[in-house]
Amino acid sequence: MSATSRRREQRGWYWYDWAASAFSTTVVTVFLGPYLTTIAQQAQDAGQRITLFGVLTVNAESYYPYIVSLSVALQILVMPVVGALADVAKSRRLVMGVAAYIGALAVMGLWFLDGTGYQLGGGLFIIANVAFGSAIVAYNSFLPEIAEPQERDRVSSIAWAMGYAGGLLLLIVNLALYLGHESFGLAESTAVRLALLSAGGWWAVFTIIPLTRLRDRPPKQPAQEPVAVVGFRQLARTFRDLRAYPQALLFLVAFFFYNDGIQTVIGLSATYADIELGLDTTTIISAVIVVQVVGIAGALLLGRWARSIGAKRVVLTSIVLWSVVLGVAYILPAGSTIAFMILAAFIGFVLGGSQALSRSLFAQLVPRDREGEYFSLFEVSGSASAVLGPLVFGLTLQFAGSYRLALLFLVFFFIIGGVLLSRVNVQEGMAQVSQTRADDTVA
Repeated sequence: MSATSRRREQRGWYWYDWAASAFSTTVVTVFLGPYLTTIAQQAQDAGQRITLFGVLTVNAESYYPYIVSLSVALQILVMPVVGALADVAKSRRLVMGVAAYIGALAVMGLWFLDGTGYQLGGGLFIIANVAFGSAIVAYNSFLPEIAEPQERDRVSSIAWAMGYAGGLLLLIVNLALYLGHESFGLAESTAVRLALLSAGGWWAVFTIIPLTRLRDRPPKQPAQEPVAVVGFRQLARTFRDLRAYPQALLFLVAFFFYNDGIQTVIGLSATYADIELGLDTTTIISAVIVVQVVGIAGALLLGRWARSIGAKRVVLTSIVLWSVVLGVAYILPAGSTIAFMILAAFIGFVLGGSQALSRSLFAQLVPRDREGEYFSLFEVSGSASAVLGPLVFGLTLQFAGSYRLALLFLVFFFIIGGVLLSRVNVQEGMAQVSQTRADDTVA
């Protein structure tokens, strides 16, 4: 592929981060957690029994963390199938597009979340989150194809910065809508539902750009069986084959733990600020905007720093900083608006770099022609960890009644992940991938 064609695809690829970040920021980080918790509380106050779809009785405050855990558990079942489909389908873009538009439509359906209909909100969020993870599997699997090894840290970091910029722009619009809802003649709940609706529309519209810019490669081995069978069989094969890539395996285990902490902080920080710190929605949205603004610079600067000292060292540094963030958040007194905003800026600086460089670092350890398969395992590892964090958070909250204690437990995930990542030998892992390719060529 020529450098010009490669750059064209890279520029198109960046736009999916811009599109999908609306779901991460507007829906997951800011509006849905507190709003769905309020809907569940209204149902509880009205005498309804709060359940996870009639199976398990929970309290209203724990409903959203449990829904997050359930959605991620379902991601783990679906993403291997999507990874297999991305590798064997004639159009990887189609796989990504179908998943993205299912998620976008589910998010737009949150417009109908009102009154005491907490189950509708839980169901739509589960669909959206499963689709989000599935689309990311196909999206990430393009990275080794469109970027040379020396480009991947830069390309991945630029994409994350684009994501921050897109999420920031929509969030500013939604902040103006939320703050000015009375002047627009809207109820507060209507403003929130419009924000959720806009996130789905944003996701749908801007996904068109990568779908038109990316190029499909013919699959190395077209599917000979139903894709569901191929997916889980391929996942089992991948686990077996990981013995040939011990550094990739060690990285995935490390990622499982430290990503658990990252995803739980992202998903539940708004709820923590609302319920435990007593901060209003305006402050929470403003803090997320700070995260996005600082995150753009952080992703680009940490990506540049990685070129000097290596992605692994930058990620290890960010893990230490994440632990500091949790320690500070634990001791924040209620109503600490300024301190919370400073903490948000700190989070923004380390967030993009830790995630973007984890993606590019894993891309160095992935066998060629099996990108979808291995990135589905990457997402499974990340999603499996994201079950544990919200689950621990929810259980601690339900039985100890303390958001602060629940937050403190997350430090252990960063400690374990950091220790394991420090043992990953990236150069050895890249050599293992190169040797396997050479053996395949000779064979």
